[in-house]
Amino acid sequence: MPKAWTKKDERQYQEIKSSLLEQGKNADQAEEIAARTVNKQRREEERTPNKTPQGTGNPNTPLEKRTRRELYNRARQLNIAGRSSMNKAGLIRAVRKRG
Repeated sequence: MPKAWTKKDERQYQEIKSSLLEQGKNADQAEEIAARTVNKQRREEERTPNKTPQGTGNPNTPLEKRTRRELYNRARQLNIAGRSSMNKAGLIRAVRKRG
């Protein structure tokens, strides 16, 4: 449990994770989706200094539906040169080509 999470956040995380495991997701996917859900709620409630996701977005979400920031973070993971000057469409093309 991250230090910033409350007991309520941890309970919500465990409930979501259990539900996803029952639906047939593997443990890694269930943990990631549950953590993203809790963190998104914390951002919406302004309980975290980060106003935007710091990750690469839900891997099940099409690239077109991800934010530019999420695409940029994915491009950084893939070590794509010139990513800082790319717009969303350029990032989508580069990630598809490399990823």
